[in-house]
Amino acid sequence: MEIKENISLKPFNTFGITVNATQFVEVNQINQLKEILQQNKLPLLILGGGSNVLFTKDFNGLVLKNKLKGIQLIDENEQEVIVKVAAGEVWHEFVLYCIEKGYAGIENLSLIPGSVGASPIQNIGAYGVEVKDVITEVEALNLKDYSIQSFPNVACEFDYRSSIFKTSRKGIYFITSVTFKLAKKATINTSYGAIMDELKKMNILHPTIKDVSNAVIKIRTSKLPDPQKIGNCGSFFKNPTVSEKVKNKILEKYPDAPDYPQANGNYKIAAGWLIEKCGWKGKRIDNYGVHKNQALVLVNYGGASGSDIFNLSEDIIHSVYQTFGIKLEREVNII
Repeated sequence: MEIKENISLKPFNTFGITVNATQFVEVNQINQLKEILQQNKLPLLILGGGSNVLFTKDFNGLVLKNKLKGIQLIDENEQEVIVKVAAGEVWHEFVLYCIEKGYAGIENLSLIPGSVGASPIQNIGAYGVEVKDVITEVEALNLKDYSIQSFPNVACEFDYRSSIFKTSRKGIYFITSVTFKLAKKATINTSYGAIMDELKKMNILHPTIKDVSNAVIKIRTSKLPDPQKIGNCGSFFKNPTVSEKVKNKILEKYPDAPDYPQANGNYKIAAGWLIEKCGWKGKRIDNYGVHKNQALVLVNYGGASGSDIFNLSEDIIHSVYQTFGIKLEREVNII
């Protein structure tokens, strides 16, 4: 176990922002984590894949990089499997592992950046699927008393891009593992139009989970920049939820506005569409801006500061509010 001093966090955030941390350590074992916490007197920051954070300044504290590894088959029958996954596993690598094994349920979540441990915090979702639908339990270490606590699905209070680990319990726990219930007999979900269109291009009429994953990967790579080439964190904003009255008002002026009915009678409006209508798509300011193919994605072309990106997001939020009366909310954690 090596605690490093004054280390650059640029390699550890997908925006590629140059900031430093007072101390930094990679955590490979839970006992090691407890030992570090007992000795530490500095503020803490937990990093997974660094794909959902925007650093606007140096972090004057200890950064814990979650590197816990391991995938364990807990139980199985003819219909389903229960798999417990260490939080430091790379999310997309876990998806590919499941596809290889024939475990269905997360293929629509292919190529989402980040770690397995981050997936319940954000309740990651894409193409008609949310991870809450397959999580049975989250285990986490309490950062105050060092106890391991288990949270069944209902206790996580999952919501759209949210959970208790992002709201009422934020900063209290270090997630150590996530347990998933996955199907052996797949129910293919191609309800999201782009997947169906991509499968047609591939001349696939009866898709497998691997086919769905490949289609999702093609869609994502065509729309989203590779963080290895252009700094970004994927979708920067949540899709806002509005009342039917607000939705109808938007449709009166913009009949092409993409809206998605919700169970509570409200509607989701695509944030990327709102941003694009305000003229931000593809806009570049010096060495940062809004991606040309997806207005939800803010990008660092190289050398931009976190404050540059944050101020750009403020301008976009103000612009959308002035035009539509809708206040966008960031998905990204601002440090």
